[in-house]
Amino acid sequence: MTDNQVSGLALIAGSVGSIITMSLHPSGHIAPEQMESTIRMLIGVHALALASVPVLFVGAWGLSRRGPGRDRLAMGALVLYTFALLAVMNAAVADGLVTPNILRQMVASAGSPAAIDGWRMVSRYNFYVNQGYAEVFVVASSVAILLWSVAMVRNRFLSRGLGIYGCILGVAVLLVLFSGHLRLDTHGFGAVMFAQAAWFIIAGSLLWQSHEHTAAVAS
Repeated sequence: MTDNQVSGLALIAGSVGSIITMSLHPSGHIAPEQMESTIRMLIGVHALALASVPVLFVGAWGLSRRGPGRDRLAMGALVLYTFALLAVMNAAVADGLVTPNILRQMVASAGSPAAIDGWRMVSRYNFYVNQGYAEVFVVASSVAILLWSVAMVRNRFLSRGLGIYGCILGVAVLLVLFSGHLRLDTHGFGAVMFAQAAWFIIAGSLLWQSHEHTAAVAS
């Protein structure tokens, strides 16, 4: 298996992990009798998300090396995407590991309204922390995809069509986010993740089909 194929497989696997995470992510009101099952689901899907982070990095590293020579746009994209992965890792920790403990404390404090109010304040703060990291991820990952896509169009590697799609996707997400029309709840953030996953899966498939060794490209 070549370096390109390993990178392509990593992009596909990491993106599929992201899709599964968002598809199974609990949302909406949680009934008391559903609390424990919801907590287990939160932990499970975010564990998968955290496991997908290093896999996606391996794929992104290979994608950046696929371009001709030392392409600065592709390397800049890798730096930004690594930054984005660190942000989404923190978001996953806040939502998947911290939130379950807060929910359990709220259940344990059922007999004390004051304690419940206190844990609700902690939960709200944790939500804003999660939202902040999610916003950093959306911005950094969108700019990274935009840079990779411009490099594809300019240097004619992998697919010009994928490059055009990535340029439209990156700009569109940034415009919708900064205009205030994108809410980073389960649905809004999920829509971004699905659109980006489609781009990475196509890129991964093209890398898998490539018979050219990364070492040969770098030389």
